[in-house]
Amino acid sequence: MALPSVGAFTDTYLPTVNGVTYTVQAWRDRWRDRGGDMAIVYPDADDYEPDDREYPVRSLPFPFYEGFRMGVPRVPEAIGDVDLVHAHTPFGLGMSAMRVARSRDLPLIASYHTPTSEYAAYVSLGDRVERTVRRTATSYERWFFDRADVVIAPSDRARDHIVETVDVSTPVEVVPNGVDVQRLQPVAGDDFRTRYDLPTDRPLVGYTGRHGYEKCLSDIISATDGMNVTVVFGGDGPARDDIEARAEAANVDVRFLGFLPREELPAFYSALDAFAFPSPVETQGLVALEANACGTPVAGVDSGALADTIEDGVNGYSYSQGDITGFRAAINRVLAEQDTLAEQCLSRRETISIDHAVDRLTDVYESVLEDD
Repeated sequence: MALPSVGAFTDTYLPTVNGVTYTVQAWRDRWRDRGGDMAIVYPDADDYEPDDREYPVRSLPFPFYEGFRMGVPRVPEAIGDVDLVHAHTPFGLGMSAMRVARSRDLPLIASYHTPTSEYAAYVSLGDRVERTVRRTATSYERWFFDRADVVIAPSDRARDHIVETVDVSTPVEVVPNGVDVQRLQPVAGDDFRTRYDLPTDRPLVGYTGRHGYEKCLSDIISATDGMNVTVVFGGDGPARDDIEARAEAANVDVRFLGFLPREELPAFYSALDAFAFPSPVETQGLVALEANACGTPVAGVDSGALADTIEDGVNGYSYSQGDITGFRAAINRVLAEQDTLAEQCLSRRETISIDHAVDRLTDVYESVLEDD
């Protein structure tokens, strides 16, 4: 059976590197490898040259979140005829996706990548305003997702949030984002430590990804304060200055490596003894799975999707949100059991692969088309 042709719309794409970009591009690549067609409509960027079947549209900077651009709703004619429409955003280009689906009487699939209400603190001017922004964001999400034929959530916890908190009436299917296990494999980490002048005589505890306030990354420094470890941050974002200030006041060796090219990530993850992840807002926590794919266990918060991603004693250890003592204990347990946990992480690689995710995505697409 031929794969359906898909029109994908996203407000987050290259050259911005984050979990949404990674997922959209990886799904498109696998779809193409299997003989399918997937056009991508995304916000334009001066420093990115579009690939075949990638269509940039005019965009505007989002004033409240550094580095994020929102596409101006429009539909490039060049996407041609498609069998279904997939929105990876409820905002600018999500509206374009909805318009295409309605005007052409096509099924609309909508992915829930980010809990919009969790970013209310970026745009609010106090607790009262923040509560109002959160309520408004949730109401808007409900309005948008209720107009899709199917909503895709990357984890069971994200699905529960959509159903119970956002209160959508649309059917919700779980499709994990998936990890490129062909590229993300364990490698020797010694060269990475040497290249970045990292010590070899004590454990490395690290994180890579966007440095957003909502991710609570300063908790990593609080939890390791006084420990004989080196803490390594890869990535960048609006909270970096505050994290660096917290690091300067702490009794722990902290290094900031900045943005790391994706080709360096296997070495980064492999060099770590523990991946620390205190973010309570993840819908899947893709970087935790990437670390696991390289044999690195995770010490992470028991909140959001990480409550499902981390299995205590299997691929890491968890702790209760806000419990810094518990976070420190989780890190220490990971370091103490690193060898055993690493072996267990590697044994689960295929279950978290992109191919496994795209198999599930194909099922959802075909089911929607059958019901249409």
